[in-house]
Amino acid sequence: MTLTSPVRRAALALLILTTALAAACASSAPRAGPGARDTLRAYADEAELQAALQRWREGSQAARGALRAMAPLPAVTLSGSAEQAASPPPPPPPPAPAPGAAMQASKSAAGAAATADGITNVQTAGVDEGGIVKQAGEHLVILRRGRLFTVKVGGDALQAVAAIDAYAPGASPQGAWYDELLVVGRTVVVVGFSYARGGTEIGLFDLGGDGSLSYRATYHLRSHDYFSSRNYASRLIGTQLIFYTPQVLMPWGPAPAQLMPSMRRWQAQLPQDFERILPATRIFRTDDDFDPAQPLALHTVTRCDLAATPLRCEATAVLGPSGRVFYVSQGSVYVWTATRRLVGTVGRPQPPAEASAALFRLPLDGAAPSGIKAVGVPIDQLSFLEHDQHLTVLLRDGGTGEGMFGGERAASRLALLRLPLAALGDGRGAAAREHYRLVPGGGGALHNRHVGDWLLWGRGDQAWATRPATADEAVPLAPGHAIERIEAMGAHALLVGNRGDELRFSAVRLARSASVEGGFSRPGARQGESRTHGFFYRPLGGDEGLLGLPLLAAEDGATRPYFPAGRLGAASVVFLRQQSLQFSALGELAAARRGGAVDDGCRASCVDWYGNARPIFLGARLFALMGYELVEGQLSRDGAVVADRRRLDFTPRRPGPDGRPSPFQ
Repeated sequence: MTLTSPVRRAALALLILTTALAAACASSAPRAGPGARDTLRAYADEAELQAALQRWREGSQAARGALRAMAPLPAVTLSGSAEQAASPPPPPPPPAPAPGAAMQASKSAAGAAATADGITNVQTAGVDEGGIVKQAGEHLVILRRGRLFTVKVGGDALQAVAAIDAYAPGASPQGAWYDELLVVGRTVVVVGFSYARGGTEIGLFDLGGDGSLSYRATYHLRSHDYFSSRNYASRLIGTQLIFYTPQVLMPWGPAPAQLMPSMRRWQAQLPQDFERILPATRIFRTDDDFDPAQPLALHTVTRCDLAATPLRCEATAVLGPSGRVFYVSQGSVYVWTATRRLVGTVGRPQPPAEASAALFRLPLDGAAPSGIKAVGVPIDQLSFLEHDQHLTVLLRDGGTGEGMFGGERAASRLALLRLPLAALGDGRGAAAREHYRLVPGGGGALHNRHVGDWLLWGRGDQAWATRPATADEAVPLAPGHAIERIEAMGAHALLVGNRGDELRFSAVRLARSASVEGGFSRPGARQGESRTHGFFYRPLGGDEGLLGLPLLAAEDGATRPYFPAGRLGAASVVFLRQQSLQFSALGELAAARRGGAVDDGCRASCVDWYGNARPIFLGARLFALMGYELVEGQLSRDGAVVADRRRLDFTPRRPGPDGRPSPFQ
């Protein structure tokens, strides 16, 4: 073969150089010692870590230089100067505490603590997820547009109590997004990301018995943006606050030593300096070579003890490709990493040296992670289920994971991985051929969910269901409408999506087989929320329950599924009763105010990326949260109809003379 063009000659030079550099890196890559094949190996010290990263940076820069010499490229300004790259690594941080030591008290209490508020539609029982509304005793705590609100609902009340900025006094909220809320005891946690300050923010507030709110502290975790159109960054198990945050390392960017996960406490006058919370001895990797042509990421799991004063956090990370999807079980965080190109051939695993994706398991007790090579990429966190000493994952054959809008990517082919947990080890091995099986359903953006021992997935107007633990063929389902949401409904499942301007609900019976049963149609409507938290199902015992979902009028126009339709202001929340998989309409609670025209003095998070509408069930009471409106409904005596009982508008007034909005109208 003759290469005549400069571009082709450059490509050949890059290929040769990359291969040589990969071989050089392999000769010095960390290796697991005898008897240590059950977990990944950490770097021995800071010098070993920095040396490995420096080789990767130099390899990438050399490859880039060779390509530029063969085929001139536009001038590019590189951050991270040669002086930085050549400077000696910083001294190692102080020895880290014993892994998980700070969590022991929290873990022992986790079994007795209520880990979920009972009003959030979570993926895993006992693992609460950061949301926009939580119950705390007699109060609801609501996070909206950079502010926290409390509303008293105990004792049959519906009364606005307090409002406070969701960020530190004296701190500028510009460039920050405050998206997730968690509550444990009397501690309110607000999770956000600040582009201006370069990391994840943890705001801590005290909730008084009367519903009052007071600011306690803000902590910053150095990280890259955790945003996902489908997943949530934070979890809560007992008093243990858990984060997954990526820290992307670019070979032409700042020196990796400047980007190591760190933590600081915010002070109004002068913020403290960041302190490393991730020593080299808690950074793990497989034996894969670092590709000089690809960015790396420190996939970091941080565990913070909310019972400790001041807040105490520990971190563990795996170093690998930057594409990612993560899932939290009751005892571990699973991180699936992939390169930023199509990865492998799903269903036909490659030899370990060629596998281009990796799965990591990071135990929440601080034990060393384990890993295994694999192929494919999960759709989102709902693709995972840890059960019966196995991990089941639905995979597509390409993509970059769930970061930003990655979950909306179309898939051409799908496979199901059912992996024994015992197969995870030091990362050298690969999932065996018998662990995969091809399943139908490629060709579009997907939704999926595990319900009991079933997995359901769908795209377009087609859906399928299978029991991963069996060898049964996937059962096709034909609900007659688009698949835009899949939810658990007790032991059965629910499919939601539009057919034209009709929003349809289809029940799926999951027994010996799977079949579409009863349905419900709401003309002239579409979903007002795309995230999982927009839906809630409340079982009533037996084969009966209530469900709620925000709606928008169909004439509001189509909204891309990842964009927060709720920014338009939810038109209503519809409530249905399910009995033996047959639906009956209970009615709707509608917002009095539409759109975002009210001047609320918003200074932060002025787009509802996580939505703004939720159905809420509190005992025998039901509510619809729609923007700044909280509407309580009342069932008729025969339980057949829901009607407005009363409503509360807690919209802040526009700023007064002092520049601060008054709490309520």
